[in-house]
Amino acid sequence: MSLKERLQEDLKSSMKNKDTVRKSVVTLVRAAIKQVEVDTRVELDDDAVMDIISKQLKQRNDSLAEFEKAGRDDLVEQTKSEITILKEYLPQQLSEEELEKIVLETISELNASSMKDMCAVMSALKEKTRGRADGKLTSTLVRKHLK
Repeated sequence: MSLKERLQEDLKSSMKNKDTVRKSVVTLVRAAIKQVEVDTRVELDDDAVMDIISKQLKQRNDSLAEFEKAGRDDLVEQTKSEITILKEYLPQQLSEEELEKIVLETISELNASSMKDMCAVMSALKEKTRGRADGKLTSTLVRKHLK
């Protein structure tokens, strides 16, 4: 079953079970997918759908930090539950140790030695870790190992 089909089935079941948080998250993700498909006039594959879900997850994580700063506990709890739902559609995330190992391998493969090579390293890592690693953490690890 493709990711889009899974989202459709989850939308149906969340409506039947009156799970409003899941319904709203799945609806927003499906709307973002539909928007990209209409704009590009292309049927998205699972990789492209994962990219959209990753962007949605990043937005929620950014919002979570802001809500915590503002002391909005009601929005913090809702955003945390949305993040949990979004993570269900992504592959298992790499641990920091696994990601660091991949970063070091990629740096040596590309013979990267300075911050000038960061763009090339990040591009290669994006392909290797597709949807399994946080971009901010990846960037931090690359900066740590490039001088």
